[in-house]
Amino acid sequence: MATISMSSSLLNSPLSSSITLSNSTSTSTSTRRRILPFPTPISLSRSRRRLTIRATETDANEAVKAKAPEKAPAAGGSGFNQLLGIKGAKQETDIWKIRLQLTKPVTWPPLIWGVVCGAAASGNFQWTVEDVAKSIVCMLMSGPFLTGYTQTINDWYDRDIDAINEPYRPIPSGAISENDVITQIWVLLLGGIGLAGILDVWAGHNFPTIFYLALGGSLLSYIYSAPPLKLKQNGWIGNFALGASYISLPWWAGQALFGTLTPDIVVLTLLYSIAGLGIAIVNDFKSVEGDRKMGLQSLPVAFGEETAKWICVGAIDITQLSVAGYLLGAGKPYYAAALVGLIAPQVFFQFKYFLKDPVKYDVKYQASAQPFLILGLLVTALATNH
Repeated sequence: MATISMSSSLLNSPLSSSITLSNSTSTSTSTRRRILPFPTPISLSRSRRRLTIRATETDANEAVKAKAPEKAPAAGGSGFNQLLGIKGAKQETDIWKIRLQLTKPVTWPPLIWGVVCGAAASGNFQWTVEDVAKSIVCMLMSGPFLTGYTQTINDWYDRDIDAINEPYRPIPSGAISENDVITQIWVLLLGGIGLAGILDVWAGHNFPTIFYLALGGSLLSYIYSAPPLKLKQNGWIGNFALGASYISLPWWAGQALFGTLTPDIVVLTLLYSIAGLGIAIVNDFKSVEGDRKMGLQSLPVAFGEETAKWICVGAIDITQLSVAGYLLGAGKPYYAAALVGLIAPQVFFQFKYFLKDPVKYDVKYQASAQPFLILGLLVTALATNH
């Protein structure tokens, strides 16, 4: 069994600080050891007293000087947001709620929907108890297990960046221990791969197609987040890999479960993954400061935020229009027209929200526009029904 070696550098390293307190009548000097989560020189002055703290980092290469965001969530944040793993989350102490937060349940639906699209494209799905049970297990594999694994390992390797952008997140804040995070990564990974093997046996496959899809997707998730490759350091490669993981892989799994994965579907879904690249760029805007400091070449860092906005919407819209053209050329004009009709509201919300302010309106934009994109995926799947 291959093992993943994960090295960590603690952001909250012990700092040595000298504290001098003086007034007009007496002087006393004391030196004490303190641990500051984010080392920042502090100088406080009053008319009769002066307090000076000088902090020295124990390892300049490992510690990250971070400035907490102005709108860090308060103790009264949303418990619902915490469970979904999105911004504005309540600061939680329950370990199981924190574990769930790390898996980001809000990111599961596209993977679950991809399985639905694959099953529809296979042409063999029947509304029987067995087929429904197979699809549910496939959704569990794709969503909670392997997407949860992907999100947890991404947060693990992003802990230095999160200490800058979102220092209140579970890992950089210390709400969950390193051992607990690593255990979660392994449990989700092995659980997802195990379910893939069960699905191959259940489907009667001579070749374990779903097992290898799960294994390949897990490897892609690892090299996306972890050094030395860390694909996310390159905005183009990293975001395309992310798009393929969210669109192509679950579709392939669903289609392989109920039918045969064909070359035309592989090409078409990889083309659709360019739209996934655009969706992934949406999430890069909120991390520009941290990405720049850590040397990650996300597209907003590499091209500037204004240009990256148009790259993002172009990737989403042009890809879908290309697929509509493909369907039209394949003699499916009604499906092509339906897809164009689903692109129109996406463009509307891009101008209403995303192009105005991609950071302020990212959640509103994704909640408004992405349902139309995933419906377009189903239209495409039905059009290519085998």
